[in-house]
Amino acid sequence: MAARVVMNSSDIERSLDRLSLEIVERYHGVEELAIIGIHTGGAFLADRIHARLADREEKDIPLASLDITLYRDDWSLAAQTPIVRKTDIKFPLEKKSVVLVDDVIFTGRTIRAAMDAIMDFGRPRSISLAVLVDRGSRELPIQPDFVGQVVTAEEWEKVDVMLAEKSERDEVLIHDK
Repeated sequence: MAARVVMNSSDIERSLDRLSLEIVERYHGVEELAIIGIHTGGAFLADRIHARLADREEKDIPLASLDITLYRDDWSLAAQTPIVRKTDIKFPLEKKSVVLVDDVIFTGRTIRAAMDAIMDFGRPRSISLAVLVDRGSRELPIQPDFVGQVVTAEEWEKVDVMLAEKSERDEVLIHDK
């Protein structure tokens, strides 16, 4: 079965615009806000959301990236030598309302690992979750607060978020694993 496109570049940009506006509305501005993207796709999307928020609100908003590799409950199953990227949180989390950003939410395990990692850096006022794609089928009781698009994908299908920062285009595809 060929891959099917569920979001094109325009859809992604429109979703990021809407997500950014929803975040500002939820928090009544950006005063105590911090944006943290989960490597890799979430970090790219966090950069884009951060740029929209900073431009719109004309404020300096803390931005960070988070590697959760060693916090995953399945890291030893995924690879003998996991690829560990850099976590870059250069601001105190206390009193911050953190918006955690990822590209896709599926089981909820990545987000659980990310929350564990964040807590090792401090205790924020709150953590909310923004995702570009929610594909459902949770294993853990974790739900996103901000969603670009909900898609229906079968258990055996994979949702791939292609972003220009890493591939040649912006696109969300569903295909067989």
